[in-house]
Amino acid sequence: MSEISKDVVTEMEDILERYLHGSLPRSALGDPAEIVKSRPLKILGREFDVYDLSQPFNERTQYWPGAAASPEITVVRNHAYARAATRKICTTMHVATHMDAPYHVEEGYPTIDQIPLDRCIGEGVIVSIPKKEWEIITPEDLEKAEPQIREGDIVVINTGWHRYFSSDICYWRDSARYYLFSPGLYKEGAEWLLKRKVKGVAQDVQATDHPLATILVQGIKGMGDPPIMQWLADLYKKKTGRDVREDFPYWEPSHRILYTHGIWGIENAGGDIDKVTGKRALIMAFPIKWIGGDASMVRLVALVEREH
Repeated sequence: MSEISKDVVTEMEDILERYLHGSLPRSALGDPAEIVKSRPLKILGREFDVYDLSQPFNERTQYWPGAAASPEITVVRNHAYARAATRKICTTMHVATHMDAPYHVEEGYPTIDQIPLDRCIGEGVIVSIPKKEWEIITPEDLEKAEPQIREGDIVVINTGWHRYFSSDICYWRDSARYYLFSPGLYKEGAEWLLKRKVKGVAQDVQATDHPLATILVQGIKGMGDPPIMQWLADLYKKKTGRDVREDFPYWEPSHRILYTHGIWGIENAGGDIDKVTGKRALIMAFPIKWIGGDASMVRLVALVEREH
C-alpha cells in the first residue's frame, strides 16, 4: 500500500471514529466496565451495601394471566443510523416488580403520582415465610416472623416463589406455577399488617392477594361472574373437596384493605432477596410520576449497614 493510501485510510478511520462518538475522539470516552462496577455507598458517614430486590423486565417478562398482551419493545432509532439508541415500550405497568396505586382497586382513591415520597422509603425487614402451593400467609406467620415486624416498617416477604419468575427465553416453563398456584396474603393477614401500622408490603409472589382471591376464579367483577379460569376453580374442588368461593369469599381483600389505608403493595419482588432475608434494612422503591397512573414499575432496593 502506498504512503498516500495509508494517509487516506488513516483519515477515513479518524472521520469514522469521530462520527461514531459525536465528533469526540475515542480517548475522550470512559470505560464501560467502570460504569457498572459496584462502589461503596456512604450516607451521612455510614457505609451500606446495596441489594436489588427487583425482577428483570424485557419483552419476554412473565405477565399476568388475562392481561392484554406481553410487553412490546420497538427500536425507534439506533447507533448505526442516529448515533443514539431509543426504544419505545408498550406495556401495562402491572409487570415485573411494580407498585400498585390505591386507584387500581378503588375508584376515588389516590393514583400512583399522589403517593407521598416519604411513604416510599424507610426502615424495614425482609422476612422468610416459606410457603407451598396455594398456602396462605397468615397473621400467625407475620407475628412469628424474624426480625420482628414493627410499626412503621416496610415489610418484604420472601416465600421462596420468586425462583419461579423469569424473563429468559424459557420462561413459559414456570409461568403457570408462578401465577396460578402461588401462595399469598389474604384478608386476615392484611388486617394484621394494617393493625401493626406498617408503611408498605412487598412480596415475591404474583399479587398482593392470593391468586384464588383474584379474577382468576372470582370473575371480572368478583360478584359471581364466571371466572376467567374455570378449570382452576374445578381443580381446587378436586384437590380439596371444597368450593373455592367458600374458602375465598372476598375479591382482592388485601389490595383493598392495605391500599385504601395508605399501605402500598409491591408485587413480584425478587433479585437479591435471599441475600438479605432475615435482616433489617433501609428499604426504598419509587414509582414514576405518572399523572393518573394505576401502577408503576419500581426498583425495589434494600440498604444494609456494614458492620465494623
